[in-house]
Amino acid sequence: MTKSGIIKDRVLKKFPGKGGWTYAEVPEIMPSSDAPFGWVTVSGYIDEYELKKIKLLPMGDGKLFLPVKSMIRKKINKEAGDTVLLQLFIDNTPVKVPKEIYDCLSLIGAEVKRSFDELNDSSRKAYVDWIYEAKSNAVKEKRIAKMIQDLE
Repeated sequence: MTKSGIIKDRVLKKFPGKGGWTYAEVPEIMPSSDAPFGWVTVSGYIDEYELKKIKLLPMGDGKLFLPVKSMIRKKINKEAGDTVLLQLFIDNTPVKVPKEIYDCLSLIGAEVKRSFDELNDSSRKAYVDWIYEAKSNAVKEKRIAKMIQDLE
């Protein structure tokens, strides 16, 4: 492992059974005690394909793995059993919170905004992702209201 990440060849593997994920093991990076399930966010490359803010997931044995979606495998022309070059670096850049969320929090009050700011990055990101996965503005508004309720 380098000071800020890893550069290693890895063989792509596949979890057994129908629908099993294709993945690369990343034992050099340890699970995070601050993130749900020990997730670690990384950026870098798999072969020449750029990865941005991808989560390494737990294998259940204290090690992490990089899920490699079919779209990525098609781009790099690799499948389970093939060797890939992983260049991964832990990505600690702060979560970008849209202005409209901060505007809503500020309208409610400084204490709610402070509660949001005190959340760890993973929790803030979980809220932002959940809100912006909504397909309509009405659902987005309900989710923002629920987040505010949780923070009060």
